This record gives sequence, structure tokens and C-alpha cells, in this order.
Amino acid sequence: MNSYLDELYAHQEWADAEHWRAIEAHPAALADKAIRERLLHIHLVQHGFLWVTAPQRTEFIFKKLEDFPSIANLKMYARQGLEEMRERLWNTDQVRMEEVIEVPWFKPRVKITVRQALTQAAMHSHYHRGQNATRLRELGGVPPMTDFIVWLRDGQPAAQW
Repeated sequence: MNSYLDELYAHQEWADAEHWRAIEAHPAALADKAIRERLLHIHLVQHGFLWVTAPQRTEFIFKKLEDFPSIANLKMYARQGLEEMRERLWNTDQVRMEEVIEVPWFKPRVKITVRQALTQAAMHSHYHRGQNATRLRELGGVPPMTDFIVWLRDGQPAAQW
């Protein structure tokens, strides 16, 4: 069991869903290019870390906003990646978690463990959710409170998409 990562990713899925709902509730945020690009970036990186931590993999497909006919399609991509990550965590043993992998999008390539890569992916998403929360507030919206401690205080609720 990877309890630390299980907690991080359960929180991430909840926090991502909270942000999506807040953004969808504010039409100006949905229309904002910076928010849409950051949403794509968040979920593209999540998919990238799914790819880089896979034991066997094909070539990674870099997506662009144009690849998503609607914001709903981007949201489905987000949910798919989060569901796949949950399965990855459940099906990865401790030996695999400590295997060293190369992250090819850094030059020179970064060598880290699978566990460290998965930790990075969760922390990276947290960072960009904060940027979107700031932008949402600038546009007159109300960003949700998604701190990890709030999620713990509230009983670790499941994501409500």
C-alpha cells in the first residue's frame, strides 16, 4: 500500500474536481484563455507522469487545446488521467515504486524513482491549481478552498465531478 501517495492523489482528484466546478460556475473563467491553457497543462502533465511511470510504454502524445472540441472533452481527459493514476497507485508495489526512471523532457534527463515522479506530479498540479484560483478571483469568481488540511478536516471527501 502506498498510503502517502494514495492520500495525495485522493486529495488531488478532489481538489481538481472542486476547481473544475468553480471554473464551470463562472462563465468568464471558462472563456479565459490562461485558465483553459493551464487546465490543459495540469492534465497533460498528469498524463505525462502516468506515461513516464508506466513499466512499458509507447510514444507519448502531446495534446493541444485544439485537440479538445469543447471544455467538456478536456474535463473528460482530466478525469480519465486521474482514474488511471488511482489504478496505477493501487497496482504498483513498493519494489516498483523505488525503481529509477528517466524523465525525458528534461535535458539532461532527470533520474528519479517512480515514487518521486508520482510525488512531483501531485505537487505540480497543486501549484497550477493555485494559479488558476488566483486568476478565477481576478475574473470575479470564487475559488474553492482546496488545502490538503481542509480535505482532511472534512473527512477526506471523494471528488464530486
